[in-house]
Amino acid sequence: MESVWYGPLPEKAPTLVFLHEGLGCVSMWRDFPEKLSQKTGCGALVFSRLGYGKSDSCELPRPLNFMHPEGLEVLPEIIVQSKIQKLILVGHSDGASIALIYAGMNSDESLLGIVTEAPHVFCEQLTTRAIEKVRKLYLSGNLRERLLKHHGANVDRAFHGWADVWLHPDFSAWNIESCLPKIRVPQLIVQGNDDEYGTSAQVGAIVRQSGSSVETCFLDDCGHSPHRDQKIQTLETMARFVRKLLV
Repeated sequence: MESVWYGPLPEKAPTLVFLHEGLGCVSMWRDFPEKLSQKTGCGALVFSRLGYGKSDSCELPRPLNFMHPEGLEVLPEIIVQSKIQKLILVGHSDGASIALIYAGMNSDESLLGIVTEAPHVFCEQLTTRAIEKVRKLYLSGNLRERLLKHHGANVDRAFHGWADVWLHPDFSAWNIESCLPKIRVPQLIVQGNDDEYGTSAQVGAIVRQSGSSVETCFLDDCGHSPHRDQKIQTLETMARFVRKLLV
């Protein structure tokens, strides 16, 4: 698996573990993980899931519940292999859902908190309509070419592994709200008010049902990727939250 590390090693400080979006990978985080590491004094682990970026390939089609194995099998193994002792999850979109699954099904005291950007806990029509438009751009526009520089030989696998799951007729019933009451660590949700892939109903569901405190930050002039659309404000908001966890 492709990975990069910034800042202190895990025996020196807690580690921010970054979980990318459905079309993301290490390079698509740009310098945001390094900046957040610098502002908080935490280490930062950024990796590409199998089938993304420069990681090894994976089999398709992905199962409709693919986020559960990612959160309950792959992520715990990465934490062990990396010798991470204390961690804070930073998840974006699908990565945010994976973080919530991990936190809701794992009582390990090593988890200090969760930061999620544009999380999904159920499937909305708005999301699937947006993905249908993106699929058309991928098949007939320049989106494939733009993603190619990030995913290389994995580009088709990365796109179809994401889009084909979300657009599968049975995925409309996908729901991870049952994980929320079991979450016991503080949360921060950063949500763009112009998010084309999800509504504030996702945030509301997490706030209402979580078994822990949840802070929210709604950003104007911001779509599905706050760390790109409103980088400075997102960085400052996340840094404040993380520093509170370290006290």
